[in-house]
Amino acid sequence: MRNPEPCVVFAMTPQYAGEFSLQCLSFKTSPRNANVASLTQLYNQVVLFGDSLFQLSCTPQDGFSFQAALQDLCMRRLDVINRGFSGYNTANALGVLPYLFPPPSTTTPKIDYILILLGANDACLPIPTNSQQIALDQYKQNLKAILTHPTIRAHDPKILLVNPPPLDEIRMLERDLEKGHGQASRNAAVSKTYSDAALAVASEVPGVVPIDLYGAVMRRAEQMTIGFSRSSLPLGSPGGERGGLEVLVPDGLHLGGEGYRVLFELVKPHIGPFDESREDYRHPDWKILNPGSLG
Repeated sequence: MRNPEPCVVFAMTPQYAGEFSLQCLSFKTSPRNANVASLTQLYNQVVLFGDSLFQLSCTPQDGFSFQAALQDLCMRRLDVINRGFSGYNTANALGVLPYLFPPPSTTTPKIDYILILLGANDACLPIPTNSQQIALDQYKQNLKAILTHPTIRAHDPKILLVNPPPLDEIRMLERDLEKGHGQASRNAAVSKTYSDAALAVASEVPGVVPIDLYGAVMRRAEQMTIGFSRSSLPLGSPGGERGGLEVLVPDGLHLGGEGYRVLFELVKPHIGPFDESREDYRHPDWKILNPGSLG
């Protein structure tokens, strides 16, 4: 005899049935039941799309995780989805973009916000042991193609374009030699041109919010560096000093916990605002379901 198919039963007391427009509903969870998906209340999304700077943003560093902090901000309202791809440049990102985000429908979530952070790998130098470089003009064209891509625009999201943070060339050269490159794979001044280009592209595409991570991290690094003078070489440049970048960008390329804190403070004002009464929760707050209860 066949085992009975599993059922899920939603029950709501009569006085709160109006909160859900649902009093009592049961349905089979069999894949053959096409109604299951439509009964699921989907959470809209905040998407992090980029390279390792987003892929690693979920990992706690020095007691802080950017993705976790962002999810906490959006808790019970939006899901934060990480689509960071370590090592990707804008050409690689364009290649996978059509397969990442299905169009919004009754069975797929809508993207309300998308944060895009690409360029750190495009800015690599064209050396025999690295082929990630994308020429600056092509980088700008690729960014525009991503920002206006039908896969993204179908969701009509708020788009935040984040530029890459400063490169600590002093530390990066040490790592490059350890990996066997034989020479620097990145240059701080070159990387800055890509960060500047990202802001320029953001200004050229209507509706895109520019997030100047490079500027914010560099300012914070200078504040953290005792005795730093603007007349000195830029932090992280050969012949100069690492200063605060040693904490903010500890491996020379990727953000540490304090660097991600800087990013979070830049992004936070552009998400929401959310209703302090919690009435915009995707499912009702427990006090609504249990009236008279003290917190």
